[in-house]
Amino acid sequence: MSQESIVPGGLGEPVLEPVEVPEPGAVTIVVPTFNESANVRQLLHQITESVPARVPCEVVFVDDSTDDTPEVIRAAAQDCPFPVTVLHREEPTGGLGGAVVEGIKAATSDWVVVMDGDCQHPPALVPELIATGERAGAELVVASRYIKGGSRAGLAGSYRVAVSRGATWLTKSLFPRRLHGISDPMSGFFAIRRTTVTAGELKPLGYKILLELAVRSRPRTVTEVPFVFQERFAGESKSTAREGLRFLRHLAGLRTEAPLARMIVFGLIGLTGFVPNLVALWALTEAGLHYLPAEIIANQFGVAWNFLLIDRLLFRTRRRHRHWADRTVRFALLANADLVLRLPLIALLVGQFHLAVLPATALALVITFVLRFVGTEALVYLPRRSRRASRTARSTP
Repeated sequence: MSQESIVPGGLGEPVLEPVEVPEPGAVTIVVPTFNESANVRQLLHQITESVPARVPCEVVFVDDSTDDTPEVIRAAAQDCPFPVTVLHREEPTGGLGGAVVEGIKAATSDWVVVMDGDCQHPPALVPELIATGERAGAELVVASRYIKGGSRAGLAGSYRVAVSRGATWLTKSLFPRRLHGISDPMSGFFAIRRTTVTAGELKPLGYKILLELAVRSRPRTVTEVPFVFQERFAGESKSTAREGLRFLRHLAGLRTEAPLARMIVFGLIGLTGFVPNLVALWALTEAGLHYLPAEIIANQFGVAWNFLLIDRLLFRTRRRHRHWADRTVRFALLANADLVLRLPLIALLVGQFHLAVLPATALALVITFVLRFVGTEALVYLPRRSRRASRTARSTP
């Protein structure tokens, strides 16, 4: 990742100097960009017109573009009365959310304001966000379209309006406590105190970084400021169906951070595995296969279905710890061990503890389910200990 700080130098080539640390109470404006060359000059002009006279500022662009956006920013920065930094990422890890995290790491001010690079977020509101946060002693100030005085006027088309409202409802339903006091968790325009953010705890995926910050950083005090969502100055929206799917995956990952929540989702995914299991069993027996081998084979279809969902949704952030083939084999062995363990366990509960068959079966199902969940976490998705760490542990008295 390359970084350049552009300080106004008059005509000629940009003068590259280190960014000066702004005075306390100043603001770092973080702008993630992806092919926004047609917008950034206008955005910098709007910031120049409305922000520096009211609050000292610097602007950090975190750029994932494949066009000439970085060059346009550098040229436009020569007319700005504040430092402008360009961080260009060759690998856009984490998408827009990852770009924002990089920008927060580079910030030098007490306050960080995150806004889009397409001019849909009015820079004139930046000083009000900071002033509101200072007055309220807040750690997070959200520019909201859904409180009195706000509007989503610039959200083009009934489809995008419906998607936005649906995503807002779903998000607030999944996180009622952590999003308490935030009417617009889908907003990409907000101010946050830099000391509130622990960048190492963030796991951004896609473009809804406010949700990530609110859930993981857990700001103690949150307030809101209304704003009118503007139309894009130029270009087209980067919101796509693919980004929507990434958002749903992100929601699932955030919601299953707690062990109990993971166990519940693990069980729900397991229930869905009965569908491919039963369909495969029906097809195999209809083809003339004996029901016992058919049951064994059909069970593998359910195991494969469960693994795909669990691997993609429940343990998405832990997949890097093991190769996919290693994860697959371990998961399959654990899932099939469930069948081998369940029958002897039922026999033990009935024969030794004198339980009736139905309660013994139910108890066995619960016990093997818990063991399978614990085993999946510990043996499939927890990081492997390095050989060096193992030798150190053995040599420690």
